[in-house]
Amino acid sequence: MVPLSVLDLVTVREGSGVPEALAASITAAQTAEDAGYNRYWIAEHHGMDGIAGGATAVVISAIANATKTIRVGSGGIMLPNHSPFIIAEQFGTLAALFPGRIDLGLGRAPGADGRIGQMLRKDLMRAAEQFPQDVVELRAMLAGDAVAPLAATPGSGAQVEMWILGSSLFGASLAAALGLPYAFASHFAPDQLDAALKLYRERFTSSDQLTQPHVMAAMAVVCADSDEEARFHASSLDQSFVALRSGTPGKLKPPIENYRATLAPQFQAMFAHLDQARAVGSPATVRESIERFAARTGADEIVVAGALFDSAAHCRSLTLTAAAFA
Repeated sequence: MVPLSVLDLVTVREGSGVPEALAASITAAQTAEDAGYNRYWIAEHHGMDGIAGGATAVVISAIANATKTIRVGSGGIMLPNHSPFIIAEQFGTLAALFPGRIDLGLGRAPGADGRIGQMLRKDLMRAAEQFPQDVVELRAMLAGDAVAPLAATPGSGAQVEMWILGSSLFGASLAAALGLPYAFASHFAPDQLDAALKLYRERFTSSDQLTQPHVMAAMAVVCADSDEEARFHASSLDQSFVALRSGTPGKLKPPIENYRATLAPQFQAMFAHLDQARAVGSPATVRESIERFAARTGADEIVVAGALFDSAAHCRSLTLTAAAFA
């Protein structure tokens, strides 16, 4: 079976705050390590009450410090928000602190609404257009190539595994051209999944980092002792999707029995579409869903996403999912 990894948004639950969210993420990462997951990635988002991973490199450092062997990284750093030089320094520092364990996944979305450009004092539309060049510059800095008047210290020569993240053909094309591994965000945007993976594999050019195409595909996964219990816990995740698509994102809400049955037709249709990259149920159900998705995509790795309101149930979901493939 393909290796499993974890994507974590550092979810803030209703009735609690950022300290509890960070503590829950550290516990989940330790659980994932014990269960045999390959990587634990933190996603960069900003200005959302329900997501506390904005200072992504800082969270990665805390997660890596609380674990011993699991790879830890970004899923991803939204590079248009940052100077490549600063990211080289940050991840060079992480690589020095935690040798052989740091991943740097890069995306070009802002991870927030339009106000983030004003807060960062940046023209993010122009910065997004510069994304391919910034990735090349960042890779050169980490490799120690003399492409800038000032070397990144730490950073120059750092052993950091770089990835391109995306949910469209753009990221797939860039990853292929640069010979980098590619992670597709199919857990929330499955529309171009098959076309993007096909393009990436067909156009892939080998590099010093990678000689063959390498794909990670994301799934929303909730595993419990029974299908009914898993669907109950997954209703918190469902509520988050509805709130996000309705323009009212917030903290993660408690689960609701038979939540989907209460939804309007447009949201029923949305979940029918998203469920192609979901696995919700008992260990047997989750195993079957992940195996079917892996066979469809030919993914080299699967990254599981989706926090639960009950932190203990979330950790149990991670453990049961891994055990289903043991």
